[in-house]
Amino acid sequence: MKTLNLEIPDQVNLEPNEVARFLAAKLFESGRITLAQAAMMVNMRTVEFGDILSLYGVSLFNYPASDIANDASKA
Repeated sequence: MKTLNLEIPDQVNLEPNEVARFLAAKLFESGRITLAQAAMMVNMRTVEFGDILSLYGVSLFNYPASDIANDASKA
């Protein structure tokens, strides 16, 4: 995995783990990464990460059923 350093304006007032979760959720939403990859980005289990997607306005069901089954088998 790559490491990325971001500069966030102070007034945004976000914790680093929250920024990482948001980015992972949006990368998942756009189809750039799988749910399992997104969960790995933020050191969470796939099921746990799936549970927090709604906090970022992302649906768990925006990718093929075959991918869901594959990710579920790894949880």
